[in-house]
Amino acid sequence: MNGRHTRLELPPFGDLASATAICAVAVSAVVGATILAQPRVDAKNVELVGHSDLDGHGDGGEGLAIQQLPDGRRFLYLAHEGTRTCLSVVDVTHPESPTIVTQLPSPGPNTTRCNSLGLARNLLVVANQTDAKGKQPAGFWVLDDSDVERIRRARTLEDPRLSFFDTSGPNSQGAHCLWFVDGEFAHLTTGMPDFHPTNPQDDQIWVVVDLRNPRQPREVGRWWLPGTGKGDRCLPGCLPPRHKPLDDGYRPHQIEIWPDRSDRAYVAYIDGGAMIFDIAGLGAVKAGTAKMFTPRLISRVDFHPPFPAWTHTFQPMFARKLAWASDEDVQDNCKDAPKLVWLLDIQDETHPVIIGTAPLHASDGELCTRGGRFGAHNIHPNFPGPLYTRLENTTVASWFNGGVRIFRAVEGPKGVPGAPPHIEEIGYYIPEAPPKNPSGTIQINHAIVDEKGLIYANDRFTGGLYILRYTGSVPMD
Repeated sequence: MNGRHTRLELPPFGDLASATAICAVAVSAVVGATILAQPRVDAKNVELVGHSDLDGHGDGGEGLAIQQLPDGRRFLYLAHEGTRTCLSVVDVTHPESPTIVTQLPSPGPNTTRCNSLGLARNLLVVANQTDAKGKQPAGFWVLDDSDVERIRRARTLEDPRLSFFDTSGPNSQGAHCLWFVDGEFAHLTTGMPDFHPTNPQDDQIWVVVDLRNPRQPREVGRWWLPGTGKGDRCLPGCLPPRHKPLDDGYRPHQIEIWPDRSDRAYVAYIDGGAMIFDIAGLGAVKAGTAKMFTPRLISRVDFHPPFPAWTHTFQPMFARKLAWASDEDVQDNCKDAPKLVWLLDIQDETHPVIIGTAPLHASDGELCTRGGRFGAHNIHPNFPGPLYTRLENTTVASWFNGGVRIFRAVEGPKGVPGAPPHIEEIGYYIPEAPPKNPSGTIQINHAIVDEKGLIYANDRFTGGLYILRYTGSVPMD
């Protein structure tokens, strides 16, 4: 280390445990090289194809999407976790050597992150979430993705901008996560300027935005858990019980909807569990016979008590009438463990039943003390379209310092009528700790699977993009 002052950039939206880990790294940097708690790769049935540290902007968020160009090139769009870089566009035509096409800065440096994105029909939508309520920009951008050269030459989000949907307000940090797969309607988990939660932890709601005219986005629907909004008619009797000892809030995290099942939505609601909705009313909006609609709750599954909840993703396997639900670990060193991937039977959608959890490794207790987060987070979102694998038997999960893990829903034993499936792990890949990662470990944040079976995963802090291939004998689907 030279004699000049070195600025250590704290990852935004971190917690005290993350800050403590960063301080430890800073101290070790003063006395010598940072000691990595994860010095080598650990893998089973998965191999590394290619890697990019994203030119020093290796903080991948929860947004990954693929674009296939007419000339044969293939681009990956990656949203960033931090408040310095918003978006990376990576040429993955040759997955063994991914290269940067362009990187766009945060529209609100040191304030706003672009954690999530969606890509459909040449429209790229990018979420904006601020580090505190009442700040801007907060909402989401609608960008023209039809001209790849324009994207390559872009220097800010303003260059390909079609519009910006503002969700800022006194109780809003903006849009955290969005789902946009049909080219028509975006589903946001966001605060809104006119939504006032009964508890400050419950500051996000589900908002549906019509993007058929991308220059004039228009809200057409919203939903929140009754009792979480001031003025709800059911109050005070419907106030939801607060989780103890960990209260992470009643708010939606991710909404998933597929064009071939357009009347249903599968919503992960953090402390509210997993929910199935009837959204047939959106069809009336699409047909022009209604201006607004309200999603109708069909069923809800709670994981707390006795587990700490934080439901992150709820995803059906339609052909098998099963569903995955993933928690999110949000505290370092397993302080909020266990955070799991669950298997549910949804053959009766009015009464989903939990039938299993993904197995852990015998050595996972060591990962709880190795540094950073350990536990479930994102799973492959099963995007529709020809560029993604539609997994109906397996899922690919991001597990922070547990890497990427692949699970399969295996049928019960033959000869036992009605025996429910169970989960088996068929592969995993835990990269070595990237240089300068504050935890001293890998922190895999998100993963998607393309139609060729390649897995694109990103690290949360410095590791960047990992392109992986499953090599096991059991089919990934």
